[in-house]
Amino acid sequence: MTIATPATAPVDTTGRALYADETSFSRHASGYLDVASQARERGLLQRTPWFYWYVSASLIAAFGGCLTGFLLLGDSWFQLLIAAALGLVFTQTAFLAHEAAHRQILSFGPGNDRLARILAAAVGLSYSWWHSKHSRHHGNPNRVGKDPDIEPDTIVFLAEDANRSKGLIRRLVAHQGWLFFPLLTLEGLNLHRHSIWHLISQRKVKGRWLELGMITGRFGFLLIPLFALLPLGMAFAFMGVQLAVFGVYMGASFAPNHKGMPVIAASAKLDFFSKQVRTSRNIRGGWWATWLMGGLNYQIEHHLFPSMPRPHLARARSIVQDYCTRHAVPYTETSLGESYRIVIRYLNRVGLGARDPFDCPVAAQFGRR
Repeated sequence: MTIATPATAPVDTTGRALYADETSFSRHASGYLDVASQARERGLLQRTPWFYWYVSASLIAAFGGCLTGFLLLGDSWFQLLIAAALGLVFTQTAFLAHEAAHRQILSFGPGNDRLARILAAAVGLSYSWWHSKHSRHHGNPNRVGKDPDIEPDTIVFLAEDANRSKGLIRRLVAHQGWLFFPLLTLEGLNLHRHSIWHLISQRKVKGRWLELGMITGRFGFLLIPLFALLPLGMAFAFMGVQLAVFGVYMGASFAPNHKGMPVIAASAKLDFFSKQVRTSRNIRGGWWATWLMGGLNYQIEHHLFPSMPRPHLARARSIVQDYCTRHAVPYTETSLGESYRIVIRYLNRVGLGARDPFDCPVAAQFGRR
C-alpha cells in the first residue's frame, strides 16, 4: 500500500536514477522537525532497558538450547536442525548488534559501540567494516555513488551496472531476480569474507587486532567442537546449513527495505525527510513482523529516527504516516510476501540489461527480419 502518492511524483523501480532535478519534488525539511518534535514529546526516543534485557536473556537461552541439543544429539543427522536454529539465533544477534550500533540500547555512546563490536564478533562480522558501510547507507539510501548497498556485487541494483557486467556475473545478473533467494544461501559466507578482508587490508582500521582476536576466537569456539565431535561430512553439512540459514535470513530481512524503491541521482539535492521516506518501505504485520525482522519492518521510521528503540517504532509510524497523508508524501507499506515479489521483479528488470538481445522474444522477432 502506498499512501498519498501525488500524481506528479516521479516513480521508477527499474534501476534508473531519479530526482536529478531538485524541483521535481516538494521539500519537507520542516516536516522532519514536526514529526521529531512529536516523537520527543511522546517519549519515543527514550531508552527501553527492560525490552533489551528480555531480548538478551532470550538469545542467551536460545544459544544454551542449541549447545545442549548439539551435545545430546551427538553423531546424528538431526544435528542439521541445530545448525538451522543456530543460523536463526545468529541473525537475531546481528539485529541486536545493529540496534547497539545505532545507540538504541544503552544511554551512552561508547558503551553501545563496545556492545555492538562484541555482538558483531559473536556472529563473525567486523563491526568497523559494517559500521562504515551502514552509516553511508543511512546518510544516502538508494543514492547513486553514495549508498554502498546498491554498489554492484554478484547482484546489481542499477541498469547501467547490469549493462557493464561481464562473464559469469553477467549470466547471473541476467536472471538475478529468480536467483535472488538461492544466492542468499551464500550471503553468510560473503559477509564473513568482507569482514576478514577488511580487517587484513592495508587501510587504517580502528580496533583491528581486537576484532581479529574476537572473530578468530568465535570461529574457534564454533569449529573446534564441531569437527572434534562430528564426522567430517556431517560437520561440513552442519556449517553449510548454518551459513545458508544465516545468509537467507539476513538477506530476506534487509532486502525488502529499499530494493525496488526509487533510486536517487547523484546530483540530486533532497531534504532529509523526503530522502528517507521516499526510498524506504515498511512491512505490515505488527508485533510478529517486528520480532521476525528485528524492527526493520518499520524501515521508514528507523531511517528517520535511527536511535529510536525497537518498541517505540510502531508508535512513531502513526506520527509519520499522518504527516505524509496530510502533505501528500508517498508512504510505502506492504506485506512481506508482496515485498519479495517487488524485489524479484525489480531485480529481473534491472537484469534485462545483461541479457543477450535474442533472449527477448520481441527482440528475437525483429532480429530475424
